[in-house]
This record gives sequence, C-alpha cells and structure tokens, in this order.
Amino acid sequence: MRTLTGCVAALAFAATALPQAKNAPKQSATAAFDRLKSLVGEWQGSMDEGGQQMPASASFRLVSGGSALMQVLGAGTPYEMVTMFHMDNSDVLATHYCAAHNQPRFLLVPSSEPNVVTFDFKDATNLDSPSAQHMVGIKITFLDANHHYEDWTSLENGKKSSGRFDFRRKP
Repeated sequence: MRTLTGCVAALAFAATALPQAKNAPKQSATAAFDRLKSLVGEWQGSMDEGGQQMPASASFRLVSGGSALMQVLGAGTPYEMVTMFHMDNSDVLATHYCAAHNQPRFLLVPSSEPNVVTFDFKDATNLDSPSAQHMVGIKITFLDANHHYEDWTSLENGKKSSGRFDFRRKP
C-alpha cells in the first residue's frame, strides 16, 4: 500500500510540475533578454575573420521604453550594422540589418548554459535567394560584466563561415 501511495504522490507532484515546465521557456527567454540588456553601453575590441584581427566597436542601448535592445556594430563605418533584440510573447527575436542589404531574423535557442545566449536563423527579408550571403546564427558568450564574445555565422552558397568579436566594455 505504501508503494501505491508513493506512486500516487509522485504522479500528483509530476502533474503539478507540468504547468511550470511548460512555462519554463518563457522564463528562460525573459532571463536571456535581461542578460542581453546587461550589455547596455559602449564596447571596443577586435574581430577575428579568417585568422585576421581587425578593430571593432559596438554599442548597446535600450529603446522603445526598454522593450527593445539596439546594437550598433561599427558605427560610422561603411559596414555599420544594427541588430534589434526584443521579446515576442515567450520568445526573444533579433533582426539584423546587415551591410549585405538583407535583414535576417533570429529566434532564441534555449540553452542550459547561463552565460550563453544563442540565436538561430528564422527567416529573412530582402534576401535575393537562399544561396545569397546572409547571417544564420549569433552566439553571445558572457565572460564577465565587462567582457563578452559574439560569434556570428553566415551562409553563402551552402557554405558556413563565422567570425568572432572579442569585446571589452569601454571605461
């Protein structure tokens, strides 16, 4: 009888835990967006593309009443790009306004790593064809409050390539 009572208690516990588990993605998305908001400020560093180091800059600021985070990469250069991060109900979306003249959109991928925020390609506007160069992934790794990596992955003619930004907060 104790075994049956234990099983019933376990099932009752599991049943009450199900609604919480179903809501977990919303909580993790909110936590990820809050983590992204901690990037507000000015950043400087370098970009590694194909083994070549180049200087890089980024700025993050909250806009639209704090509902969106705007990132500007390479401000004032011919390659200036803007990425907007925002909540969409229980998801986090990012739209990247690329120097390649297309606008890939990304969806947050749930992660078990608390210091990593990853986005995968969702769709794009102004993309001439699926083989045209476009970004397909963003991975932001928080090393501490003043240092983070951004790994950007692009796709062109079926081949992926990636570049890493190594940013430190400006004093």
